[in-house]
Amino acid sequence: MRLHVGCAQWTHPAWPQPARDKLRSYASWCTAVESNTTFYGTPSRASVENWAAQTPPDFRFVVKLPQVITHERRLTNVEGEFRNFLSAIEPLGPRNHAVWIQLPAAFSPTDLGALAAFLHQVPRDYRYAVEVRHQAFFDSREAAANLERVLARVDAEWVPFDTGTLFSRRPTSLAERDAWMKKPRVARRTRALTAFPIVRYIGRDSVAETIDGWGYLVDLVVHWLSEGRSPTIFLHTPDNAEALNLARHFYATVAAAVPELAPLPEPVAAEPPTLF
Repeated sequence: MRLHVGCAQWTHPAWPQPARDKLRSYASWCTAVESNTTFYGTPSRASVENWAAQTPPDFRFVVKLPQVITHERRLTNVEGEFRNFLSAIEPLGPRNHAVWIQLPAAFSPTDLGALAAFLHQVPRDYRYAVEVRHQAFFDSREAAANLERVLARVDAEWVPFDTGTLFSRRPTSLAERDAWMKKPRVARRTRALTAFPIVRYIGRDSVAETIDGWGYLVDLVVHWLSEGRSPTIFLHTPDNAEALNLARHFYATVAAAVPELAPLPEPVAAEPPTLF
């Protein structure tokens, strides 16, 4: 019975972190992270080796495919780029929880053939998680069912990005306004396809509103755990300043209902600033 929690990044100016080894510090607070930086390019193998060295073997990276694969070429004729990517992230070993295929909003149900062909060719020794943003996948039962069938063939997960709390009322800050412009407004999804569901949840600037909005997700995670699933939940806010604390609070809330969960690690204190 394992629950992993994390954020969209492992460093933030508002977080209590040392000047060096920020990922090591982050891994003492959370047990998973979204690797969003890989969207902008395949990392060097040396960088990934450093990530692995700073995290325990049971830490979970959900590593996003580069945009050249998902957005520019839309999963077509990308064999070389994909092989290079898998080679680069190989040092993560068991920490590589899932290869995250985030597809652009223009990727519609008519493009499912490209996804099916891509997933048919990928190595089966990796786990895959797909995030779609086209409205039709959420509005049409037929489109959703077709996507689920494509994912089921390779035991891949559908990653929902729950923006319901964010869009529950109009933005009240620049950060919320920016999130309103960039985040998808799609229906909430609560169905897990595999033993390893992943949910991305974004709240608001208000900690209280963010916590109030995730009540359904706490119940859902408790249910998944009772079924023997091992979920990973990522907590976002518009500016992510409170995301680190919110991730731990979410875990504590679930643990209150599921006392068998192991405790999170004890956070490593940030080093005090020095003059030299």
